[in-house]
Amino acid sequence: MSTYHVQTLHSRRQDAPERNNAEGAAERRGHRVLVSSVSSDSHTWNLVFLQLLLEEMGHEVTNVGSCVPDELLIEECRRVRPELVVISSVNGHGALDGARAVRRLREQADLRDLRIVIGGKLGVRGAEAGTYGPELLAAGFDAVFEDAAGVAEFRQYLAQASAPAIAASGAR
Repeated sequence: MSTYHVQTLHSRRQDAPERNNAEGAAERRGHRVLVSSVSSDSHTWNLVFLQLLLEEMGHEVTNVGSCVPDELLIEECRRVRPELVVISSVNGHGALDGARAVRRLREQADLRDLRIVIGGKLGVRGAEAGTYGPELLAAGFDAVFEDAAGVAEFRQYLAQASAPAIAASGAR
């Protein structure tokens, strides 16, 4: 239904290295992206879809899989050194598990500036629950994509984030 972004004065990502195409012009490669579910979510097709979408857009993707404990997420972020972490929830526990996971990531000095987003079914109460965006931004996410928003806003966010100077809308 709604998408929320953190307003940033500078990009949290490091600039992606450039490479030369056949004509010798510099072109950017995609980002290193880590895709994960929350610890209680055993769904995998959403993760496969996200991986394929991100790869289609030129990003290098590491898919950690489903039911990822917070400690494993931290370890994989240190191993892969992604420029973006995408957390997906289908079971409706994204707000609860996601908030805890992002706080754990932000507690790590070496991962504090990592760009982290979450999306999907974030609560179990449906439309009557309202939105989880503000509380998830306050917990530490850079952007929140509610399930009703669809993929278009996520694609737009990725396109903006790939630009040399990122300027996200909204406020934390």
